[in-house]
Amino acid sequence: MYKLIVFEDVIRIPPRLFGKPLREAALEILRESFEGRVLEGIGLVVSVLDAEASEEGYLTFGDGSSYHQARFTALVFSAVNQEVVEGEVVLVENIGITVRLGAVDGFVHKSQVFPTRDVMYDRDQGIVIAESGKRIIRRGDIVRARVIGVGYDEQRGVMRVRLTMRQPYLGKLEYVKELIERARGEKQGA
Repeated sequence: MYKLIVFEDVIRIPPRLFGKPLREAALEILRESFEGRVLEGIGLVVSVLDAEASEEGYLTFGDGSSYHQARFTALVFSAVNQEVVEGEVVLVENIGITVRLGAVDGFVHKSQVFPTRDVMYDRDQGIVIAESGKRIIRRGDIVRARVIGVGYDEQRGVMRVRLTMRQPYLGKLEYVKELIERARGEKQGA
């Protein structure tokens, strides 16, 4: 889920930016500092959109930079437990599949791809086969999944998103549409 979040921080504006308007200098520093960074409990900062910096700053002894209180708005991607997401399958491995969710990739363990245990993986062809060839997921397919866990590693700048596709109406979109059509047919027939 994408969110707009307002942050407050003290920023350091180096002398090389003193010729720029304060707002532009603040935006440049904030973008360098925050964009692409993972903040635990918040998510991945995709972009800093706007900033305001206090006109009154302060100096510290031995540092030619000025320090200003800043308030800025950032676009943040944050996966939420139980959220349903859609994405493209970008990698098929023997341990599961990786799904591109936009700003980050999510991982579906092999036990969570299909509701059945009859699953085969072919890494070379980039496919997952279930139900004796009746169900196939390939690299490039669009799938729907549910978030079952989110982990953060701020030092490495990584957000891990764990997904499942075992529940009804999750999986490859083609198969989800088939399930919906079948359910509508049974409802109309009853």
